[in-house]
Amino acid sequence: MASRLDLYTKSLRNLGIINTVALKAAHLRMQSLPKGQLVGLRAPQVGTVFCRAHTSDLGVFRQIFIDREYRCLDDMREPGLIIDCGANVGYASAYFLARYPQARLIAVEPDAGNFAVLRSNLAAYSNRTTLIQSGVWSSETGLVMSEEPFADGREWSYTVRPNKPQEAPTMHAVDIGGLLNRSGFDRISILKIDIEGSEREVFRHNYEAWLGKVDRLVIELHGADCEATLAQALEGRAVEVSRCEELTVCSFMRRQ
Repeated sequence: MASRLDLYTKSLRNLGIINTVALKAAHLRMQSLPKGQLVGLRAPQVGTVFCRAHTSDLGVFRQIFIDREYRCLDDMREPGLIIDCGANVGYASAYFLARYPQARLIAVEPDAGNFAVLRSNLAAYSNRTTLIQSGVWSSETGLVMSEEPFADGREWSYTVRPNKPQEAPTMHAVDIGGLLNRSGFDRISILKIDIEGSEREVFRHNYEAWLGKVDRLVIELHGADCEATLAQALEGRAVEVSRCEELTVCSFMRRQ
């Protein structure tokens, strides 16, 4: 009961009473809808975003707009380039774009179903966004969606893997250095990474050229191996590391 009360209190505080009531009504409505049916939800500043019934979308909405998981970035001043790796259905991207109206954003998401909702959710920001249906890796290699379930196996935890020999890739990975080089920016103001374990590969190889050009990294790490890989990549760098909910937050000090 206490946890439900806490959630309701946070929802009132961060969504407002009208949006909280609308969220409750949408949640009840979704119970009778087929899986995947789109329902509109509203959040302050962002407006309406779409949620699929009987999927993990509602949980992601709660993380972004009710729990305000990315409040750790509230002190950022006029970020230029934001890269969202593992953008899912675009709630975090929409949150960033609404909060930082001068920023440009690159959103990367490999799953076709998630990407379709992402495209709808970011349509209002089309002049400031680049959407890429692909996976993030340490190099521009071939990838396929992994058939092995990760975590709870729901829509927010899909993973990719390199294609096997004589297996045709279904996508060509993007690497963060390549995204930065093609962006027209010199630095990445905010780098958000939630890629279900693939961060192990991203920070194991070919990160040296771009990591020093990041101002703030917010990353969800999946397991001790990923934590150790990131820690090794950060060795010798002027960086302050903190936690916010499930996120590891790395604030890099610029060299004078």
